[in-house]
Amino acid sequence: MKETVEERDEEQMAAERLDQVLDAVEAKDTERLDALLDPLHAADIADLLEQISSSDRSGLLALWHGGIDGNVLSEIDESIREEVIEALPDEVVAEAVRELDTDDVVDILEDLDEPAQEKILDALEDADRVAVEQAMSYPEYSAGRLMQREVVVAPEHWDVGETIDFLRGAEWLPDQFYHVILADPRMRPTGYVTLGRILSAARDAKLKDITEDSFRTVKATDEEADVAYYFNQYHLISCPVVDEDGRLVGVITIDDAMNVLDEEHEEDMLRLAGVSDEASIQDGVLVTVKSRIPWLFINLITANISALVIGQFESTIGQIVILAALMPIIASMGGIAGTQALTVAVRALATRDLTVSNAMRVIRREALAGLINGAVFACLMGLAGWLVLGMPWLGLVLAMAMVINLLVAALAGILVPLGLERLGFDPALASGTFVMTMTDVIGFFAFLGLATVILL
Repeated sequence: MKETVEERDEEQMAAERLDQVLDAVEAKDTERLDALLDPLHAADIADLLEQISSSDRSGLLALWHGGIDGNVLSEIDESIREEVIEALPDEVVAEAVRELDTDDVVDILEDLDEPAQEKILDALEDADRVAVEQAMSYPEYSAGRLMQREVVVAPEHWDVGETIDFLRGAEWLPDQFYHVILADPRMRPTGYVTLGRILSAARDAKLKDITEDSFRTVKATDEEADVAYYFNQYHLISCPVVDEDGRLVGVITIDDAMNVLDEEHEEDMLRLAGVSDEASIQDGVLVTVKSRIPWLFINLITANISALVIGQFESTIGQIVILAALMPIIASMGGIAGTQALTVAVRALATRDLTVSNAMRVIRREALAGLINGAVFACLMGLAGWLVLGMPWLGLVLAMAMVINLLVAALAGILVPLGLERLGFDPALASGTFVMTMTDVIGFFAFLGLATVILL
């Protein structure tokens, strides 16, 4: 996609602002720093903190720590969040976290060491601390960790007028909420009403008569990935969270659910590339090396397997040297075709579009697509072998090997992630390595094997 003029202008302005901020930090010009940072959105400030070095970050925080609020802390990448919190005075941290809802506080705490967690917890009021500690008691990556405890609840027998009077007279309400949740006397949610319906309905209208059809609940122990799927699948804006007895304990809003989806997609992308899902551009050299070595080592082993296959046809390559130059073509085409099928399969598994019920249909489709693609490129390579190289039999070998490898690549791209998921593994974790190994091994074996049989 071409970059627009507006995007280039924004990037240029951001680069100039970054230089100006660093100049202000170096000059210890607090007034200039305030003028540059105060107008910025919390997300832009977080991006700026992530882009500068640790020493510059420390200098900036020492000069501008009064401007760091809860929104900035929640936007900062987890790889530097602890460093930022430790650099701030206790009173600044306390003021920042008091502004946040419990779900945002929990999100910050999850990535901190125990001393830094205590620093945050000590800054909270007693009621908020209890709510956060209760949320932290739920399993990691569960709905209980994702929910916010601040919920707007109304008895199921109320009418619109009573609800509006309650909302207007409430001393405290969440900064953002979309529904008023209806609950029975045992605090079990029975439905919810959007604020828009409340404002547009007559005062004497009963809340239970204007509830939304989309109402559903999730348990606090449900996995957050499942919750995010529900939001995406059923177009939810918020969703009540209940305990094992069905009592209301919190609510999850769409912004948190979408964050989970973004994290899942980012995790899949990194894992497909053989990189730790915790990798960040803020990581140091040693951390980066440590996270990449395991998959590089596995790739070294699989590459040796391919080398062993090639070694079995050493005499064939020695007699027909041109085969050595053509082998990478077969392997590369298979690798690309396998990656294409693999990417589609992993994405479909993540969104639950690929299931047991339609797996055979998808496998047949990929096999047919592999055969057709193989046939198309087989014709091209066959003609090239005949007309360019002047070796029609070599063209036949290239054509046959191309069909075989593209078929195998398409099948591997769908069957490997399906198999890993059935075994309980993340299909994004190791699929790429297995698929590439299969396409290389089969591609080399088919090409060199056919060359041995047909050309010698």
